[in-house]
Amino acid sequence: MNEYIREHYLEAGKIAAVVLKEAGSRIKEDVTLLEVAEYVENRIKDLGGNIAFPCNISINEIASHYTPEDDIPRFKRGDVVKIDIGVHIEGYIADTANTVEVATGHHSKLIKACEEALDNAILSVRDSVQTRTVGKVIEQTIKKHGFIPIKQLTGHSLEQYILHSGMSIPNYGSMFSQKIKKDMVFAIEPFATCGSGNIRYGKQHIYAAVKARTAAHKKISERFGTLPFARRWVPEMNMDDLKGLREYFELIESSGAMVAQSEHTVIVGEGGCEVTTK
Repeated sequence: MNEYIREHYLEAGKIAAVVLKEAGSRIKEDVTLLEVAEYVENRIKDLGGNIAFPCNISINEIASHYTPEDDIPRFKRGDVVKIDIGVHIEGYIADTANTVEVATGHHSKLIKACEEALDNAILSVRDSVQTRTVGKVIEQTIKKHGFIPIKQLTGHSLEQYILHSGMSIPNYGSMFSQKIKKDMVFAIEPFATCGSGNIRYGKQHIYAAVKARTAAHKKISERFGTLPFARRWVPEMNMDDLKGLREYFELIESSGAMVAQSEHTVIVGEGGCEVTTK
């Protein structure tokens, strides 16, 4: 990886780390989700970054892909809140997330299990290691704490302007595996739950343009490229305009159990990896 690209990844990660920390302090009882989402998205731009995807604020059994559309939903006492943010500099992406519990500590063990799984996974990443090896570390760590990983959700490789570029980091010791190579960039993101560990699909609030099939799609492509965008970012468009776009459905733990998430972006090296989002 040349230094120009590396510096862009590091700058995006630095911005993402600052914004994620600031956002966490704003997650409080009776605050609207929209207030936090808009803070995140505006703050990324204030710090010189670009938004890689809408701020995800997924609560309780919703694992991922929820972003607010209006100012109605508010944080409630006891909510387990996953906040997932993406920043890019010239398309080089930082993807990071953590979990905050609102005003209580009933699920601190679940959150800790996820954080520890991420830390251990990062220690296992290096040139030539198999993705299943990293997944096994995640699975063992989460199970050690008495919880289970969500196997249907994975970490993912990143490339310029591509959020999911083809390789996955499983959250368990999967039979299918690929070799991780030096200079690859990954978002590693364990999800832990006390439920069944299965996922069902909910509503969609996030979209992406894959091919510009219509005039509306062309406008979206010109504005966002192939990166995801929120429906609230395009209030001038109706549901017909959004037909045919890639849809990101809410990912919901099927038994209704709480879910925690932790995530960092890493650049793979020979003997380890460099975390960009700390």
